[in-house]
Amino acid sequence: MSDLSDTDLYGFCIPEKETVFPHLRGEIPGFGNQIPRFEQWQEHHVLDKSAGGGKGRSYDLAIYNIVKYFQLCMENNPNMIDSLFTPRTCVLHSTEVGNMVRENRRLFLHKGAWHKFKGYAYSQVHKMNSKDAPVGKRQELVAQFGYDVKYAYHVIRLLDEVEQILTEGDIDLQRNREQLKSIRRGEWTQEDILKHFERKERDLETLYTNSKLPHAPDEAQIKQLLLNCLEHHYGNLSDCVVNVDAAADALRRIRAIVEQAGY
Repeated sequence: MSDLSDTDLYGFCIPEKETVFPHLRGEIPGFGNQIPRFEQWQEHHVLDKSAGGGKGRSYDLAIYNIVKYFQLCMENNPNMIDSLFTPRTCVLHSTEVGNMVRENRRLFLHKGAWHKFKGYAYSQVHKMNSKDAPVGKRQELVAQFGYDVKYAYHVIRLLDEVEQILTEGDIDLQRNREQLKSIRRGEWTQEDILKHFERKERDLETLYTNSKLPHAPDEAQIKQLLLNCLEHHYGNLSDCVVNVDAAADALRRIRAIVEQAGY
């Protein structure tokens, strides 16, 4: 089946400091002419003719501004969460900042993952059940198996992953690989997929209720991780952000000095 599939490559980058902190170049967000800021770059079906021993391989590429990447991960976007938990052996390149993010990847997980993953799974079920004529490579899948097994694969994958999130607060993307391979080989019928989906959805609603994960992300901690990453890359950020706690502490000390002086 690999000859019918593009390989997805995800990553993030840190753009110039003025892109992340536009006030450094005098821009006031929402006022006047706004300078376009890089958020993401995507390109599909990029062919590497030298890959696969000369057989070639097609890639779907996506590179995100680190700020947008953090936001999507904090929202538990399934594609971004997958990229965080990709096995080390599948990581093509990682900087020290990349390692910092991966070391703290469980920080992004919360119970809201269930709603995100369920929504994506419903979308895949809808596409799998669609009566629209398939196009491109999907025509071959439907002709061979009677339905689009690639959509079915994603339905089960999403449910497996969110089950791990809710029960363990972690994801092993390789745990159910044999089950997923069997779906891609057409060993499950479309009816099998739908019955599994209905049963799993009921079970996951219970897991969601009982999960020990926080209901929402810890935005303050995730923001601090983002700032640590940016400081590691740019250097000192004192000209970019105000440390509210430090400022408040400074005001307290000034007030104490003033009061001690009798003013």
